[in-house]
Amino acid sequence: RVGAGMAERGIDLVFGGGSIGLMGVVADAAIAGGSHAVGVITEQLLDREVAHHGVDEMRVVADMPARKQQMYALADAFLTLPGGIGTMEEFFEVLTWGYLGLHPKPMGLLNVNGYYDPLLGFLDHAIDKGMLKPTVLNLIAVGRDETILDDLLGAAALRVS
Repeated sequence: RVGAGMAERGIDLVFGGGSIGLMGVVADAAIAGGSHAVGVITEQLLDREVAHHGVDEMRVVADMPARKQQMYALADAFLTLPGGIGTMEEFFEVLTWGYLGLHPKPMGLLNVNGYYDPLLGFLDHAIDKGMLKPTVLNLIAVGRDETILDDLLGAAALRVS
């Protein structure tokens, strides 16, 4: 429902450009609902990830740092879906940048069926041990379904007004 929810709310999509996996499903639904979709993919991943051919624009870049830089520059907000190590790397990079004040963009964590409960527990643990300030949790909107998009939209609107 995230992709359809994006389209219903008039939210456009910037993503890694793949047609497979969870992001492929989200992209399909967002595009089907009328969202403008921009994929950003590396030359190396172009074939491996089976590039999404339904996007409005596909940007092919040289490497992962360039891919992330483009996605971060194009995005008004970030929503982390359930994913693996690459997803975690991107989540923590954006969280770190927000924590350091390097970007004011809202972040969301889609915690479907408690997928990210261990991650949230880790953040609480790091706070308890004095490794993070409790304010880090203020940077992340956590939701269990597509209604998290409303939180991100509201935060993005406040940022630009």
